[in-house]
Amino acid sequence: MKIKKIVLHKVEIPIVTSFTTSFGTLTNKPTVIVKIETYDGIIGYGEAAAMPFPFYSPDTIDICMLALRDYIAPLVLHKDFPDVQSLMDSLKVIKKHTFAKAGLETAVWMALSIQQDTALKVLLGGTQNKVAVGARIGIKKTIEEILDEIAVKLEEGFQRIKIKIKPGWDITVVEAIRRKFGSILLMVDANSAYTLEDVKLFKALDQYSLTMIEQPLADDDIVDHSVLQKEITTPICLDESILSADDARRAIYLHACKVINIKPGRVGGLLESKKIHDVCQKHAVDVWCGGMFETGIGRAFNIAISSLPNYVYPGDISPINLFYVDDLVKDSFTVDHYGYVKVPEEPGLGFDVDEKKIERYTVEKVTIG
Repeated sequence: MKIKKIVLHKVEIPIVTSFTTSFGTLTNKPTVIVKIETYDGIIGYGEAAAMPFPFYSPDTIDICMLALRDYIAPLVLHKDFPDVQSLMDSLKVIKKHTFAKAGLETAVWMALSIQQDTALKVLLGGTQNKVAVGARIGIKKTIEEILDEIAVKLEEGFQRIKIKIKPGWDITVVEAIRRKFGSILLMVDANSAYTLEDVKLFKALDQYSLTMIEQPLADDDIVDHSVLQKEITTPICLDESILSADDARRAIYLHACKVINIKPGRVGGLLESKKIHDVCQKHAVDVWCGGMFETGIGRAFNIAISSLPNYVYPGDISPINLFYVDDLVKDSFTVDHYGYVKVPEEPGLGFDVDEKKIERYTVEKVTIG
């Protein structure tokens, strides 16, 4: 495959409501849509869904735009790549910048799927026809607010509830949820808000039968997570700490976790996501797919990768209209009453991209090539 042109769209779609985590509150969520055109005339779309601030990851939307324009595009334009691995090998000279790389890489996967007239699910080795979906709920002003939202999510069919926690907003919230909703699938996500000094808190959380505790300690840590996992029975799930299959291998070797959350944007795309999946499957470590508030373009790739066999927990793949007021694909996916999303069987995204809406919500546009 040879890429003739790359068009970058910095897109801002209004959001329905703000979303609060331990590292801050999202009041808007821009994203980068990467459009490629090959010399064969095939169009592919990808998404670099970094945050607008460097609190979750060093990458931001503006950094993604810069990295794609000035460093990534010059390395790939007008060059022939026989497969995705060779494309990504050419980008190894660029350290990190995983979200930017994922934006290009996913666009290439879409174009490859169209070129080979084969569904993304099939190209990736997926075996599941539908994937389970969980709901994630941010930090609220009151416990009553979070209980009300959980009730709505359960009524809508979501199979798992994930709540964000931080010091002062943790065990009392979990206790209230268990008291009202009983043995629902419940997990907590700390986004690196705690340290090993909080071991007593995590031991206390053991009594609430949580599915997992996601990223309780530092975002770049594996060793301290290994220490914590030995002290508690609740499975630790690593998120920010895992940027590659090698990171996953090291974490598994140190027994730092029992679950890994794979976000294609965070790890640099679908190819690395699959490699992490395979490492985890080999060592009997379960995985699931998290989300970065992607539009329907990015979510299509998350659904496809979630069809691999070792994705065993419900993913953060909720419908777009729960966060954005609009979407960039037509007839976006829906969650059925049993809490599942159908995995597309068609080549490409499986959804039709709405180019008019991309243009409507674009606040910055760059054409290269």
